[in-house]
Amino acid sequence: MSPMPPVTPAADLDAQLRCAGWAVLDGQGVLELAGVAPGALDEWLHWWHQLPPDEHLLDGGRYRYRQHSSFVAHGGQLQQVPHRAHWQPVAYNALHGGIERWFEPMPSAWTRDASWARLLLAFAAVAGRMKGLPATQDWSVEAHPFRITTEGGIGRPTPEGAHRDGVDLVVVMMVHREAIKGGETRVFDARGPQGVRFTLQQPWSALVLDDARVIHESTPIQALDSAVPAWRDTLVLTFRHNGFQDP
Repeated sequence: MSPMPPVTPAADLDAQLRCAGWAVLDGQGVLELAGVAPGALDEWLHWWHQLPPDEHLLDGGRYRYRQHSSFVAHGGQLQQVPHRAHWQPVAYNALHGGIERWFEPMPSAWTRDASWARLLLAFAAVAGRMKGLPATQDWSVEAHPFRITTEGGIGRPTPEGAHRDGVDLVVVMMVHREAIKGGETRVFDARGPQGVRFTLQQPWSALVLDDARVIHESTPIQALDSAVPAWRDTLVLTFRHNGFQDP
């Protein structure tokens, strides 16, 4: 059985990132970091039921649903930028790299929520401290709500395999697991074979990664009962200090 993740208190997040290049916050730690009230993030749960299919999967699967929106964090303010394609170089995504992938944007009722801004700005500040950059630094932020289902037998959270994202900070938030097994998180030192594995299960817990130092992946999911719908919902946030990745 996959172990539970080792949890870092929000107050120790910066130190843990400096030491290991990754950390896990539990749901309470995320709320504390973002300064939002208990239950505030639960107001977003219904949006995952409305995610459209990912039309860009190159492995032939139909198991992934997602949206994508982009923002700039600057001086304690968050601004959504005009809708843009998600693009990664082949060096960071061997399966989908080099392709402009246009996804439906997140609903404005979601991205204008005050708790949304607080969450993204809090992690932008974490990225700034991690990189030793001034508080005035602009951060290019991409948000990806995902639903991975077991349609076709299995769902692959990371069909590209173990990877880095070509950014500074990556945040993978667990939202919900419904009637599944699998979905184990694996984090490896980018310079060697050292790694850890665990399964994120608690709603709104978050894996926080220094993308320059570690690679990560999640194993496929399967339904506990093939007759019952099953899925895994996550929210992935990336932060990059030198602009968005573009062709």
